[in-house]
Amino acid sequence: MKAAVLTAPRRLRIADDWPEPICGPHDVLVQLDGMGVCGSDLAVFDGTRQVPALPWAVGHEGFGRIAAVGARATEAPAPGTRVVIEPNYACLQCPDCARGLTSACAKRTIVGINAPGLLAERVAVPAPFVHPVPASARAEDLACAEPYTVARTAVRRGGVTADDKTLVVGAGAQGLLLCQALLAIGVRPAVVEPHPLRLARAVELGARAAGEGEGGFGYVFESSGAEPALRAALGRTVPGATFVLVGLGADPLPLTLNQVVRAQLTLRGSLIYDHPGDFTAALADIASGAVRPGASIDACFPLERAQEAFAGARERAGKTWISLTAAD
Repeated sequence: MKAAVLTAPRRLRIADDWPEPICGPHDVLVQLDGMGVCGSDLAVFDGTRQVPALPWAVGHEGFGRIAAVGARATEAPAPGTRVVIEPNYACLQCPDCARGLTSACAKRTIVGINAPGLLAERVAVPAPFVHPVPASARAEDLACAEPYTVARTAVRRGGVTADDKTLVVGAGAQGLLLCQALLAIGVRPAVVEPHPLRLARAVELGARAAGEGEGGFGYVFESSGAEPALRAALGRTVPGATFVLVGLGADPLPLTLNQVVRAQLTLRGSLIYDHPGDFTAALADIASGAVRPGASIDACFPLERAQEAFAGARERAGKTWISLTAAD
């Protein structure tokens, strides 16, 4: 079968002879229709995030249709059902999983990072980690379903309400989805973003550009992972503000204990989502039409142009996805 595989940093090739997946008794086989391209995928593509071996199948934001069901996957969707893949397979048995924090599972399989990715014609997935969606759902929205779940979960964990003055730092793909998740609960966020096209896209979605030096924010959602951006946001908040940190970065926080205590700040890190509730709630938003996360998309490529899709993803104002049903 065909798959997009990394052979060296920034080099993807389309393999025509990639091994067929093995559908185990508790798995389902998914015929992939498409996949979104994420920042963590780009880190693998660039070679800054190491993977176990090369060549390596990339990607994790996949959706498609059930092609086969394992003998013991008795509660799996039937063949032909359209599904979105939840690409973080928690063990569902450890203490963190038992308390509902599957995002912290130390045994978590992270698709595309410590297990092969999804950008192939067919993939085997543990049955609990596929979620049915309506046949009428737009492909563009399904390509954004997983990162929208990340954004929606950050909003849930933060506890923001429609009455809170809210700032989103960064309007890349994840920042745009944060804007949509906030708008869905009645929050019109202000946005700080140096890239003019990304800022314009956020405004098109319904957010607003933060005023020069504007302050008074009670909530900040940081999506860039950039220390200077977070530092600048600190000066825009009121005492008692909540910071929800979504972007990943290696820099130390630009904060002292004195600042946190005297300003009575709440810092909340938000990593992915918790199985299964966050994923099912996000897909319910999409199925009902409450959100259209595909509005953040900037470009679509066929599988044969995966190299081009990945190589230019960071320069595009919106999100990139790859269709396995589109013609080259």
